[in-house]
Amino acid sequence: MTDTAVVHHALTPGPSWLRWAARLPLPLLRTVGATLGAGLYLLAHRRRAIVQRNLALCFPQASAAQRRTWAWQTFIHFGQAFVDRVWLWHAPATVVAQRVRLEGDWAALAEPGPQLLFVPHFVGLDAAWTRLTQAIDRPWAGLYAPQVNRMLDAWVRQGRQRFGAPQVVSRREGVRGLVRALRAGSAVYLLPDMDFGPRESVFVPFFGVPAATVTSLPRLAAVARAPVRPVVARLDRHGYRVWVGAAWADYPSGDDAADAQRMNAELQAWITETPGQYHWLHRRFKTRPTGSAPVY
Repeated sequence: MTDTAVVHHALTPGPSWLRWAARLPLPLLRTVGATLGAGLYLLAHRRRAIVQRNLALCFPQASAAQRRTWAWQTFIHFGQAFVDRVWLWHAPATVVAQRVRLEGDWAALAEPGPQLLFVPHFVGLDAAWTRLTQAIDRPWAGLYAPQVNRMLDAWVRQGRQRFGAPQVVSRREGVRGLVRALRAGSAVYLLPDMDFGPRESVFVPFFGVPAATVTSLPRLAAVARAPVRPVVARLDRHGYRVWVGAAWADYPSGDDAADAQRMNAELQAWITETPGQYHWLHRRFKTRPTGSAPVY
């Protein structure tokens, strides 16, 4: 069981407990989340080493002290975002609307026809999904990785389907399920910024390091003729800010490697603004080019 799975298993509460906890003040919930994150930082040694290695690879110019601060923030924000699911999925809808503010070109998501959302792994990705499906009445779809724990699986699935009856596509269906959703006119929530292995990936720079990058974003956009819009969610003391960017011009270009590199370059710029809110717990560089030494 992974470190994050341990947290989920230990803290998944019953419905009555959730409804009660969802009404607690946000500062108190954030303190609980920060305590959880601090505990993980101290106890999850392997995961902490992965975070530190990722930051060293991506920010070699930063001081060791600065990278330690970002590593600490990564765990604190992870814990806070985990606890925030309680109010995102169980507080009154008015609370969600008040605490998760939409910015940018989000109203354009109501336009009919398929749309493809590039949603990087910032800690607020569940907040963005919950608020967008609440605010915009349209077909929605997103990939879902079934959880081993059945109670946890039911909680997460129900939480992500709270508003708008979105379609939850199992990872077992993969791209085929997403293609069907796009062709049916859905807005598809895609998180392609992880290392999913060499299959259907290209090596393009991410913070100057060759990174195995899946080409699902340009390929799905091409198949469905869907515009691609970025969604970036940032945690703050009031809740979250969810920014929806304008549709990318000239995307896809027909060159998968160039399109994957553009995706990484855009993501890199957003991460640089708030490094401590990105999901550095993942081994982003575990797949290496032929002949390259492992970095973990």
